[in-house]
Amino acid sequence: MKRLTTLTLALALSLSAMAQSQVLTSGTTARAEIDANPWLAGSNYLDYDRQLPNFQYTKAPKGYEPFYLSHYGRHGSRWLIGRNDYERVIQPLRKARRDGKLTRDGEETLRRLELFNKTTYKRFGDLTTVGERQHHGIGRRLAEHFPEIFKAKNVAIDARSTTVNRCILSMIAECEELMAANPTARIHNDVSDALQFYLNQDREGQVKENAGKGDRAHRDFTERHTHPERLMTVLFNDQRWARDSVNQGRLMRQLFEVAINMQSHDNAPDLLHLFNKDEIYDQWRITNAGWYQNYGPSPLTGGIMPFSQANLLDNIIQTADTCVALGKTQATLRFGHEVCVMPLACLLELDDCGRQVEDMEQLDQVWRNYRIFPMACNIQLIFYKPKKWNGSASDVLVKALLNEREAALPVSTTQYPYYRWTDLREYWAQKLRQFRGQ
Repeated sequence: MKRLTTLTLALALSLSAMAQSQVLTSGTTARAEIDANPWLAGSNYLDYDRQLPNFQYTKAPKGYEPFYLSHYGRHGSRWLIGRNDYERVIQPLRKARRDGKLTRDGEETLRRLELFNKTTYKRFGDLTTVGERQHHGIGRRLAEHFPEIFKAKNVAIDARSTTVNRCILSMIAECEELMAANPTARIHNDVSDALQFYLNQDREGQVKENAGKGDRAHRDFTERHTHPERLMTVLFNDQRWARDSVNQGRLMRQLFEVAINMQSHDNAPDLLHLFNKDEIYDQWRITNAGWYQNYGPSPLTGGIMPFSQANLLDNIIQTADTCVALGKTQATLRFGHEVCVMPLACLLELDDCGRQVEDMEQLDQVWRNYRIFPMACNIQLIFYKPKKWNGSASDVLVKALLNEREAALPVSTTQYPYYRWTDLREYWAQKLRQFRGQ
């Protein structure tokens, strides 16, 4: 426990020192962003292409060129993953239909759900065409933005995926674009249980012990921000029956999950219109707080949850050390899940990802999950070396991209967004040593 307290204090001091430089820079509130683009409320269901950044990259320092790219990316958009995710919404509506309690809007909602449900047969968790398209776009832009790496003759690209089909197909989509851009590229694809310990690490040790410590607080937060009364009048013509026969808060949250994930499909039915702006924002706040507690640096869980990705950060550092030592043009691509990207972004302290917030009611003001882990979210570290290089790692610079946007890193620099690799490496390695009590 002493080790955990020390770690949390160190993280808090680091984050406090960085707070002014790592604020949300858009000048808009989360409420304004979601009102303008309700699909952002999907959190981890957000379609990557609905939040594409403006690619205004800062020119590399004079005399520097990129030579290595290290990447971890999530699979693209998918069907909902639970076998009951659609049926659990359909069943109470069917019950209401049998009892003659559906409104006209309720009847239409059920009709659309039943039609769509037929397409989900044996598709739970599968990559959709939207998801495949997202990764084709990312792969194409990798080659466009970093031609020094991806269009280099005989460049070596090492691509590895978890054993889940949607991740494998996402990897294939990106690699297809890279091969199309450079037929000489030597792409190695690998999928194996042997890679799971860092590509999709299970919670263990202190992280596992702290998981769930904020559950009661989040349940209370969920109840405060779930207001299903208006929605029930949209769906049901008898409110006494609805109160007696339906778990209204649960139905609201589950229907919202189905509705917001329709952006993962082409030509999907529109169900989001069932919710007004206040309800959409509340549902996002609930999900935002849940992800922050379970995978982010929440004080409720001791700020420890991002260390679930300690093995992944080890792999990033060790692989980069090898590639920097070799000095050759190459790339490392890793494909997995949002439960890795989210805590990794917090562990790396990209932008505001590592901010600690005590009060869940204030979280939406400083921490927005849709900026971190939409479908196909990715973290890219691009390494630069002098064109006339003597092989010293201290001369290597790194730039970080979070979802293809330039991101701040937790060490000082005079050349933002470029940081000295040796400074960054030591900062992250020290965090891992401290976490492990070394």
